[in-house]
Amino acid sequence: MTPTAKAQVQIHFCVLLWGFTAILGKLISLPALPLVWSRMLIVVVALALLPKVWRGLRAMSARLLWSYAGIGVLVALHWLTFYGAIKLANASVAATCIALATVFTALIEPKLAKRPFSKRELALGVAVLPGVALVVGGVPHEMRAGIAVGALSALLVALFSSLNKRLVEHGDPLTVTALELGAGALALTVLAPAMPLLFPAFAGDLLVLPGLRDAVLLVILALVCTLLPFALSLVALRHMTAFAAQLAINLEPVYAIVLAIALLGEQRELSGLFYVGVVIILSAVFVHPLISRPRAVSQPELLGTAEAKNLSE
Repeated sequence: MTPTAKAQVQIHFCVLLWGFTAILGKLISLPALPLVWSRMLIVVVALALLPKVWRGLRAMSARLLWSYAGIGVLVALHWLTFYGAIKLANASVAATCIALATVFTALIEPKLAKRPFSKRELALGVAVLPGVALVVGGVPHEMRAGIAVGALSALLVALFSSLNKRLVEHGDPLTVTALELGAGALALTVLAPAMPLLFPAFAGDLLVLPGLRDAVLLVILALVCTLLPFALSLVALRHMTAFAAQLAINLEPVYAIVLAIALLGEQRELSGLFYVGVVIILSAVFVHPLISRPRAVSQPELLGTAEAKNLSE
């Protein structure tokens, strides 16, 4: 097998593992807040065992530390709303909403990156609107709150992934990941007492130990579906073009929806209109690499991008 072919297999395996995060979010019985907090904490503890991470933190300026910490808060809010969308609706709905992150990024990144706005990318945003309308019309009324929360999660992805791209060359990826997720976990700890008033559907006690089943699924979520694909993607992207990698990464919602049908039977909860809308949204997402400017692949977006990864510039 050639290095390029091997890299294709590796990146698709990574995307499949990322697709499982939505399934695990549905299977874990914890509310969104303790689920996200526990996931972040497990990843941070694992990264804290690496001397390289500590060396990277010591070498980082105070300004950069605070910048990454601020991004980490956005990451935490993204994960909180993503798993909140799963709890309010289901894995298929949340994965579909996250596909909107590509569209939001196309609209937000020009401002943050201080580059000219593209009319083609605006057209991409307009093209998904019929798909969004069909998705909303294709879910039961009680799940529509999950769509709103999922769209907010996708907007947060667009924000922090665009910010990460501005800073990605200034720190080791593992170090930055540890810093961002550590700051995110701390932010959730501070936010937890107010959560029953702000977002009661997401609230939960952080200090209550999960049952054995939930604990095992949390470890799988944090280590197998978060750290493992991140490390493997670092290897794979050395032998891939940005275009090929972006197409593979855009498959994540597809994998998540197929897994949700196969493992959770979620097609019984959703109408045909939902899946027509999904096709329209994903079609626009797959067109995005065709209209985007070429980008060099040096490393994947940081681990904090979680369920919606992009490529570093």
